[in-house]
Amino acid sequence: MKICICCSLSFPNEVNKVADELRALGHEVLLPHGIIIRAIEQPDFDPVAAKHDGGYDAMGAHFAKIRESDAILVCNFTKKGIENYIGANTFLEMGHAYALEKPIYVLNKLPDQAYINDELKAFGTIELDGDLTKI
Repeated sequence: MKICICCSLSFPNEVNKVADELRALGHEVLLPHGIIIRAIEQPDFDPVAAKHDGGYDAMGAHFAKIRESDAILVCNFTKKGIENYIGANTFLEMGHAYALEKPIYVLNKLPDQAYINDELKAFGTIELDGDLTKI
């Protein structure tokens, strides 16, 4: 299966580990540009600049990857004190996948983020509880 990973750009090490595990399970993996250019965590990393790296439209390119994929996997880790955080950009990507009728997997349980809880459930999101073999 061709899987597009959607995630916060704050977790390159964790996301690359997940990508490696998916590949070991026989999946093809499409990664966000910001993860590709960021092999290790950098304290001065600017996620906004990464989305427009050298004039490259990373957001538009990632939407194309979602269209090309069979499903998306949201890598949701604890961020900003929110367990299993899903940020605005990732939520937008989930909405895009939903509109394209792509399966939406989340690595961990859905977060408790009141302003998007209903929508996350309405997407028909599939929680993996950390088990990638459930894909």
